[in-house]
Amino acid sequence: MPGPSEADRLIFKNVKIFDGVSEQIVQGDVLIEDDRITGVSSSPIGDAPGQRTTVVNGEGRVLMPGLSDAHVHLVGNANTFMDFITGTEGHLAINGLAEAKRMLLRGFTTVRDMAGDTASIKAAIDRGAFPGPRIYPSQAAISQSSGHGDFSFVYETPTALGGTQSRAESVGFMRVADGPERVLAAVREQLKKGASQIKLMVGGGAASTYDPLYTVQFTEEEIRAAVSAAEDYGTYVATHVYNVTGIRRAVQAGVKSIEHGHFADEETVAMLAERDVWLSMQPFGLGDHHYPDPDRAGKDRQICEAVPTIYELASKHGVKLAWGTDLLLEPQGAHRQSEMTARLGDYFSNIDALRMLTSQNARLFRLAGERDTYRAAPLGVITEGAWADVLLVDGNPAEDLSLLTDPEKNLLVIVKGGLVHKNAVVEASEKV
Repeated sequence: MPGPSEADRLIFKNVKIFDGVSEQIVQGDVLIEDDRITGVSSSPIGDAPGQRTTVVNGEGRVLMPGLSDAHVHLVGNANTFMDFITGTEGHLAINGLAEAKRMLLRGFTTVRDMAGDTASIKAAIDRGAFPGPRIYPSQAAISQSSGHGDFSFVYETPTALGGTQSRAESVGFMRVADGPERVLAAVREQLKKGASQIKLMVGGGAASTYDPLYTVQFTEEEIRAAVSAAEDYGTYVATHVYNVTGIRRAVQAGVKSIEHGHFADEETVAMLAERDVWLSMQPFGLGDHHYPDPDRAGKDRQICEAVPTIYELASKHGVKLAWGTDLLLEPQGAHRQSEMTARLGDYFSNIDALRMLTSQNARLFRLAGERDTYRAAPLGVITEGAWADVLLVDGNPAEDLSLLTDPEKNLLVIVKGGLVHKNAVVEASEKV
């Protein structure tokens, strides 16, 4: 179909249903009316006289919930470093909007954006003006001076000492704040701009220049200030951090989600389980990111090598795991979002991987509380009353997870909010 199509009713007949939760994949029909799933039945669901009905014969293919990604940078992934340097804010946003459509056509119907000005993109998508996934925006990620989100040049004066904003701040990608008062202001600024959760940088990273991976960023008092401001708005703080000290400081201060956490030791992983803190992980591999200098390339290598151990420890202790990609500044590599889905099969059963990609990520998103603009219906599941976000897969991803790595070929039908954004099933018919 050339564009999104809409009927009063949409029926998937003769499909194998992975509901996002259950071990069993069952045969049946699924009925969608408007933007919700209204029927899941092992018996055939019939037409309704007088109502427009689109019927898709699945012929035994798998129908599953739309995929989700708990750590994207929509604007950051759609633009190069030079785009950020030379492009206008409109240029950055338009590229982000185009990438939103491509994400949807890769089967990602919901994403959590962890740094970048995406509130306007979300608004345009939510009102139906453009195709794209549901977005949980963080707006600008908040960093200390010399931290993971400080992209000013070394010769520039920090804003806390009277300097001007860096380019990353002026386009709403980062916000540098030092001291509890400035952190409070920065958090409240992002909430004012539409953030559903807050992103705080509390440790070193690979992409940044001034902070080795061992560095610990923000004092506990500063982190507590961010947590307090977020909680006053009914939401939570997620923190970028790899090292043990930073993870433990963040948890002690009350954060609800650790982004990355690759260098956590067993005692720290056990603490995450005890404190009911999420670990939002990315199965990074060499080649996902490319860095122009040996220092950052070396940091990237350390992170990639840590992936198997942290997944093993998290599984052992029953930590609540989310899945994300964290691709950045390489638009030509955006397709790796699909490739990274299959890597979960290296560490988990296919069913557990599919749960993480659908209903489990959705549980993390729900921590946004009243800031969650999609809270009216369940996400990441195929059940009566849920949002009608579904994929028809040519094959069974519970048996072969790699099917998700080629969405153009294997995702035959993509539906979000009841709108059909792709339909490659020739047998589909519309009735009145």
